[in-house]
Amino acid sequence: MTTLLLHLSDVDEAGWARRYADALPGVRVLRQTDSFDPVTVDYIFVWKPKANAFDGLTNLKAVLSLGAGVDALLKHPSLPADRPVVRFVDADLTQRMTDYVTSQVTFHQRLGTRFKRDQAARSWKQLYPPASSETSVGVMGLGELGTDAVHKLKVLGFTVLGWSRSPKSIEGIETFSGDALDTFLGRTDILVCLLPLTPETTGILNYELFGRLRRKLDGGPVIVNAARGGHQVETDIVRALGDGTLGAASLDVFQTEPLPADSPLWGLDNAYLTPHIAAISNIDAGVSYFSRIIRDHEAGKPLPNVVDRGRGY
Repeated sequence: MTTLLLHLSDVDEAGWARRYADALPGVRVLRQTDSFDPVTVDYIFVWKPKANAFDGLTNLKAVLSLGAGVDALLKHPSLPADRPVVRFVDADLTQRMTDYVTSQVTFHQRLGTRFKRDQAARSWKQLYPPASSETSVGVMGLGELGTDAVHKLKVLGFTVLGWSRSPKSIEGIETFSGDALDTFLGRTDILVCLLPLTPETTGILNYELFGRLRRKLDGGPVIVNAARGGHQVETDIVRALGDGTLGAASLDVFQTEPLPADSPLWGLDNAYLTPHIAAISNIDAGVSYFSRIIRDHEAGKPLPNVVDRGRGY
């Protein structure tokens, strides 16, 4: 009998187990607290796995990751080196992320910080925002999430650019890669980070990079980070928001989560903070997606969306 082990932290593992049992009749669905022989486990479904998550799983066929990002999972010291890791790719999660990105970009294009400050000062100043077509949005990271975001931003009328580590071709979107980062930044008013977190992208959102953004938008350029907290240097963001290098920032992720109460970001009126809620893995979509993968793989079909460990995503 095929066996699926759930090893989930900070989510409703019991609820996921019930849904998997309904979706996979004939598959033994186990939780980490159950008694079982590790050598019988074929698949493990993980989120924030503990140190012992992979102990004894010598016959494992695949590791299934609840998250779209796998940077933390790949750092697990006991992750089997010779087993494929499958990441979650889902239309619902993608749409939720695009909802966040477009809401933040539109807010900043409409000069939200300027009018927030005017409201606080009870000051009536009719400064008209630029049209979306006059505002250049640069999206860093052109995977599933980034590709969807650039398409939706283009529909909204923005001038949209994309940058990725390796060349990508997206119909209707001007794209840059690798060493063309400077050119990309120099034409960007609102920078959106949807990069995977790798050693090369850790700390990429720093003061030096902010200084290379175009200074056309009233108040200064803007960053939106909904990828990983490891991408950003928060002391640099605070500095840039204070001295005008950045006009504003929308941040959904942080170097330490929860964001410490003494972080100066909390007190900045041009920093817009949300507690890592831009996109969530929906239980209905997740169970449907991974159940299909398990059934197909047991029938001899290849696994989709397998992580390239060399690239980190």
